[in-house]
Order: sequence, then C-alpha cells, then structure tokens
Amino acid sequence: MTSPPSGRTPLGWLAQQPYLLLSLTSLFWAGNSIVGRTAAGHFPPVTLSFARWLCAFLILLPFAWNDLRADWPAIRSKLGVMVAMSVCGIAAFNTLLYTALEHTTALNALLLQSATPLFVAVWSLIVLRVRLTLAQAGGILVSLVGVLVIVMHGDLVRLANVEFNRGDLVLLLGLAIFGLYSALVPKRPVIQQTSFLAFIFGCGVLCLLPLFVWELFARPVAEVSTSNFLSLAYVVVFPSILAYLCYNRGVQLVGPNRSAPFFHLVPVFGSAMAIFFLGERLQLFHVAGYALVLTGIFVAARKPKG
Repeated sequence: MTSPPSGRTPLGWLAQQPYLLLSLTSLFWAGNSIVGRTAAGHFPPVTLSFARWLCAFLILLPFAWNDLRADWPAIRSKLGVMVAMSVCGIAAFNTLLYTALEHTTALNALLLQSATPLFVAVWSLIVLRVRLTLAQAGGILVSLVGVLVIVMHGDLVRLANVEFNRGDLVLLLGLAIFGLYSALVPKRPVIQQTSFLAFIFGCGVLCLLPLFVWELFARPVAEVSTSNFLSLAYVVVFPSILAYLCYNRGVQLVGPNRSAPFFHLVPVFGSAMAIFFLGERLQLFHVAGYALVLTGIFVAARKPKG
C-alpha cells in the first residue's frame, strides 16, 4: 500500500492510529444513521444515496485526478475487486440502509448493526481464509452484550418484545453485503487513498444511475430546503469521504476481523449523541454498556500473539 503522510505531521500521526481511525469511522456512521432516519421522510432512498456519492465524488475528483491517472494500470489489474467493492460498499449497502430506515425503528437498527462483525468474520473466512481467534470471538461477544445493555436500557428481557419487519430484513441484507466489502479491503490494489475512493465513489454513482432515474418517475422528488441541504452536506463529508478514508486505513493496518468490533461503537456513539443533543439523562446502564463495549473491543482488537 502506498505510504501515508509523514508521521511527523498531524495527518501522518493519525494515519498510524488504527483504533482512533476506526473510532472516528463509527462516530461518523452513528451520525449517518441519525441523519438518515431524519431524512427518510424527505429523501427517497436511492436519491439520497445517489446524491451523497455524486457530491462526494465531485468534491474528491480534483484532488484525486493526477493519482487516478498514475494508478490506472494498478486499478485495471484488479478491476473486478474494485468494481465489487464499489457495488458492495457504496451502491448497495447505503441504498439498502436508507431503504431500511424508512421502515424500521431506531431500536431495531441499532440492534441489527451490531451483527456486522459476524458478517465480516464469515466473509473473512470465505475470502481471506482468516478465522476469528478465541480472543476476537470473546471480545465481540462481550461488546455485543454491552450494546444490548445500552439499547435495552439495562433490561435484556425486553429483547423478547422486539418486533422485526421488512425494513430489518433489508438492513440485514445490507450489512451482509458490507461485510463482503470489509473482507475485500486487503485485496485492493496498491494505490493512493484518493484514487481508490474516487474510483469506488464514481463507479458507485454509475451503478446507482439507472435506479435513480427509475425512482424519479416512481416516487415524489425530494424538495429543496435548508434542512435537506444540511442533511446531504453532512452525509457527503462525514460518513462518506472522511469515514471511508478512516475505515479503509484502519482495516489496512489491523485487518477486517480486528477492526469489525468497532462497529459496536456505532450504537454507543448514537446513545451518547442522544444524551448530548436530545437531553437524555446519563444512567447507570449507559455506563455499564459503554464499559462492556470498550472492554470487548480492547480484547478483540489486540494483535494475536505469535
């Protein structure tokens, strides 16, 4: 993989901190779920996904153009992997996420996103022949319990009363597809991050174009408003450009299985945002859940001995 910025600069230092990068990714994606739920009634799902990636691509392209030209031979040599990553991680997953958020509840979305490490583990075994270590499996289990403590407000008996709907099935499909994207990250060509993201963003836009045209005729068009503009601006900058830069670098440094438990931070950050922005009260179950999630991530993300 190409060399990151010099470690003597702040960006260079950040590029060598996989756990911080993966934590930032979860923070940005937690915001994406919140904004996505808010935008679900105003943006049709394909429209939101198409607009998000088109804007991200156009912002990134001027900075990536020279790298794209220089890296094109390497991209072409692994074109199948690059297109598969674009379809899975850009076009399919995010469109399915926004579709699911039209139908499912916030509680269900938080619960289901906690299954992502399991999908990553399965795809890592299939694609990379990499098995979960005992510590990774145990850490994922502990952090999953922490997520459930937070989401269930400390009463795990409430799980029996959770009802699932078609939106949940759509979200599970999206998470399974994103698991494949995560497993494919180590197989990406040795190119600059800017050219990699510009390619998968642009390819994702092309994949979504036919669906976007269909949706224009099948559903009401999103209205132009300040709130919609701000929602789009957030998902373009934070969950798209910055999150994917952080996530890909984090997976590059520690691998898919060690990075997967950080998905459990998404509901942790989501609940923290609710406390900070919505005035919810910090309670004991929050503290207990946070402690379990962080303990599980620490155990699962440690480098295996030997």
